[in-house]
Amino acid sequence: MSISIPSKINRLLIDAVPGGLLFAAWLRKEGYSAQLLKKYRDSGWLEGLSHGVMYRKNDNLSALAAVYSYNHQTGKIARIAAHSALELLGFNHYVPMGKPRLMVAFASGHFDDWVRSDKYDMTILPFHTSIFKNPTTQFLDKNGLSIIISSPEQAFLECLHLVPDYYNYMDLYYIMEQLTSLDSDNVQTALENTSSQRVKRMFLYMAEKAGHYWFDMLDTDKFELTTSKLKLVNNGVYSSKYRITVPKELNDYE
Repeated sequence: MSISIPSKINRLLIDAVPGGLLFAAWLRKEGYSAQLLKKYRDSGWLEGLSHGVMYRKNDNLSALAAVYSYNHQTGKIARIAAHSALELLGFNHYVPMGKPRLMVAFASGHFDDWVRSDKYDMTILPFHTSIFKNPTTQFLDKNGLSIIISSPEQAFLECLHLVPDYYNYMDLYYIMEQLTSLDSDNVQTALENTSSQRVKRMFLYMAEKAGHYWFDMLDTDKFELTTSKLKLVNNGVYSSKYRITVPKELNDYE
């Protein structure tokens, strides 16, 4: 045991993703028993973050590395989403006050304790929604890691979904103005896979107002837009074409 422990812990410490997490269930599959993991914690090599989740002692935890570790070790899929995905893809980013935020979309609405930790370089803000059928994603290499993120088309729809909890429509329109290079086929697919009338109609309103060339290539007949009127804001201006009430500031903006 005196020989195997150092070799196993050395391998673990070397192979672990810098700033990432170590999930006990995955470690046990890799041959690390619960007793051995306890010995590592007691010896100061590993530190517990939450139930069943550890990290290398004195590591500076990275929110991106944590999400990568979760996907890689559990086989589940959490994606960097909303404004965080847009920022990583180089679009004009949304700047909140205080500590940087990382929006992460999970497959279910149950979020484990590790997600809520304040030890990361960014605050992880998790969300789950069923309004997106087959959300479009892509991989992005960041800091040597292959990160799953929402496509830009998907990410902006997610931003609209998260109004007013995390965003407001005027700030999002400023981002929409930057989305000149979206792919019309990807926009078409993303909108067809969105069930929220609020999200779809506001996206179309903003895209048309911004005058993007790809807007004219969309087949809006396939978006299943209903005829109901939606009041998205109080004291706004009614758009008869999209049957939504939009902020007066947005309506008047040129």
